[in-house]
Amino acid sequence: MPKQSVAIVICEGVQALDVAGPMDVFSEANAFLASTDHYETVLVAAHRNPLRASNGMRLVADATFEEAEGGFDIALVAGTPTPPEAVSDPSLLQWVQGLPWRSSVYGSICTGAFVLGHAGLLDDRRVTTHWQDAQALAARFPKTKVEPDLIYVRDGRLITAAGVTAGIDLGLALVGQRHGAETALKVAKRLVVVAQRQGGQSQFSPYLTAPADPASPIARIQDHVMANIGDRHTLDSLAVVIGMSPRNLARHFGQVTGTTPHEFVERARVDAARMMLEASDRPLKAVAFDCGFGSVDRMRIVFSTRLGVTPAQYRTSFRRSASE
Repeated sequence: MPKQSVAIVICEGVQALDVAGPMDVFSEANAFLASTDHYETVLVAAHRNPLRASNGMRLVADATFEEAEGGFDIALVAGTPTPPEAVSDPSLLQWVQGLPWRSSVYGSICTGAFVLGHAGLLDDRRVTTHWQDAQALAARFPKTKVEPDLIYVRDGRLITAAGVTAGIDLGLALVGQRHGAETALKVAKRLVVVAQRQGGQSQFSPYLTAPADPASPIARIQDHVMANIGDRHTLDSLAVVIGMSPRNLARHFGQVTGTTPHEFVERARVDAARMMLEASDRPLKAVAFDCGFGSVDRMRIVFSTRLGVTPAQYRTSFRRSASE
């Protein structure tokens, strides 16, 4: 098996961990691989002048876009704390547009997904990005299926990761796919990662999306759902909680949160179930009941639709990686 060549695109203001996270994963993996199978990572940018990362660190590219015309096994675009409104550098845009032909696997970390979008690579694809920017990504590129609740998403040869430390998860996933779960776990231990998070694990709790005003009607609705996650919640019953008509509640909830009451309730149930599955050996029937799904079959359908795995598969994967 030949060496794996990896390219990571950087720019001024790049998030340092978006770069260092995957690089460290590939570097540590080399300790467990034959020399002929090592990863070789290069940083690619518009020039070789020092670039200042968002945390003040200075980075220098190994190659310019013009020099990095050869093929790569993996090519990733690192993100910045603020997603780009447009790609002003034509050399960057042109280089990224060629990723499907330049690399076997290509993708992004964090807001690097916006660069892929500007390059026209996200249409009709499933992707993720930092949860704070997921709504903006979906609005800017409406043909894209944005999964805001996932650590990373693999869609064919395209792989995208959520923000900052999720680049480590992306790197571990790629190492695991090529060299097996045991090697990926060894790398995770070397990096002192408690457990390799699965792609289906939530990158954030939906509870973090609560409105800034804790006394607002929407915050009261969310608090009510979280405190009574096992109850049946309908638009009518939630409207009664805050003394608002169902129609006004639906409209106001959408304006404040960008989603529907039903969507919030279902995501909250999934989040609660995940925590139970990760932390206990309670029967699936009990988890489904306590989290308001009503039945194991319904919980299985929701998990499969949202996460691509069943509750049993999720528990097995997480509990195994955590115990090892």
